[in-house]
Amino acid sequence: MNKRTFVTAMIAALMSLAGVAAAQEQAPAGDANAGHRIFKAVGCWECHGDVGQGGGFSGPRIGPSALPYAAFLQQLRTPQNSMPPYEPKVLSDHDAANIYAYLKSLPKAQPAKDIPLLSNLN
Repeated sequence: MNKRTFVTAMIAALMSLAGVAAAQEQAPAGDANAGHRIFKAVGCWECHGDVGQGGGFSGPRIGPSALPYAAFLQQLRTPQNSMPPYEPKVLSDHDAANIYAYLKSLPKAQPAKDIPLLSNLN
């Protein structure tokens, strides 16, 4: 590979990464309170738990969400596991943005060492 081809490939790769980063940052504004209501109403809690903590034999942990919005929406629309698809006619993009805002608003779990009951097990 000559120097010009290498530089061109590197520029293309960097532009691609910049586009991915920009897409991840552009989650639509959502209402966390409305998202919590929708999360309950459409049954997300049944597999993912009341606060997205996940369940032993059901859905994975989804809160607080570290998943980029684009990946979150793709998983909703075309799930990669046994989750049912939530098509736009079932769950609008606006409602999905509200659920995402709810998941992002959840506090991170405390480390086990900071939980008295768990820290005394050593």
